[in-house]
Amino acid sequence: MSAPVVIVGTGLAGYNLAREFRKLDSETPLLLITADDGRSYSKPMLSTGFGKNKDADGLSMAEPGAMAEQLKAEIRTHTRISGIDPGHKRLWIGEEAVNYRDLVLAWGAETVRVPVEGDAPEAIFPINDLEDYARFRAAAAGKQRVLLLGAGLIGCEFANDLILGGYQVDLVAPCEQVMPTLLHPAAAAAVQAGLESLGARFHLGPVLTRLQRSGEHLEAHLSDGATLACDVVVSAIGLRPRIDLAAAAGLQVNRGVVVDRHLKTSHANIYALGDCAEVDGLNLLYVMPLMNCARALAQTLAGNATAVSYGAMPITVKTPVCPLVVSPPPRGHEGVWTVEGQGSDIKALCRDTSGRLLGYALTGAAVMEKLALNKELPPLLA
Repeated sequence: MSAPVVIVGTGLAGYNLAREFRKLDSETPLLLITADDGRSYSKPMLSTGFGKNKDADGLSMAEPGAMAEQLKAEIRTHTRISGIDPGHKRLWIGEEAVNYRDLVLAWGAETVRVPVEGDAPEAIFPINDLEDYARFRAAAAGKQRVLLLGAGLIGCEFANDLILGGYQVDLVAPCEQVMPTLLHPAAAAAVQAGLESLGARFHLGPVLTRLQRSGEHLEAHLSDGATLACDVVVSAIGLRPRIDLAAAAGLQVNRGVVVDRHLKTSHANIYALGDCAEVDGLNLLYVMPLMNCARALAQTLAGNATAVSYGAMPITVKTPVCPLVVSPPPRGHEGVWTVEGQGSDIKALCRDTSGRLLGYALTGAAVMEKLALNKELPPLLA
């Protein structure tokens, strides 16, 4: 039998690529390898589960057996790759060698972890996949107070969702505003005020230094001397593309696994997409770029070399208390921001010296203007 196309990872990137590839090629052997349980789910839905009262099973869309049948593929779950041998077109699972025709790295990003002193580090939960979510839900059952580390996009989404699920939430982050790398300060203030109106408490500036048990509860010590009582901690301080195995195999890496517009790495027959990939210098941890990459790479794998392009890719943030859509200006573009509106309804626009729109941040009622503004935005990767 001919060597298969091997996809490492069964998140949105891996499964969407497999679906797109099967639309074009129904015969080439296809093998998907994943370190988790292989269930199909949409990762963005992890930060809507408490508000919708859905456990991990409720967020799962298909079991791996059903996905294998649908994709006419072999799916190996709870399986970790130990090495890649590009010269011989094979990878290693322990002592087992697996040959490939083409190899696609879709293994995503891992949560950034920071060391914390104290006797309760096991009470800190990252939520990066369905199994993480299940573990956290079990730990949070019957509890009331959640401490959230991080006030970026994921931290704010989880704060809104946990409050809708009946929890009290404190957010701790070493920044001056929410989503500092993403949002104009005026839009950030609107989102923070919205979350505060639900009861969220923000502690911006300090970091968690020590977490220790205090009877039935936890005591969180912050770097500014404050102490917070809580029952469980969620870590949402960011994601780091997984690059270690790629680097060990001699592939070029930077922030992510470096690929060109055809999603090809520095070695023939090895590709990457999704959160682990740096596409022509861009490492975008969002769904829209991932879908574009899956469609383009499926064509390439099916024999029709296709370069990926990104149009405008606004990000919809799931903070229903203060709806938010943001489209950051493309890299290398400097512009001037103007802000209109007040309260929760903010329209912040970034334009260049000739008046062309480069980016925006819209909150509250202003999100209604996104469709008209999207038509003016420049492409991220033309």
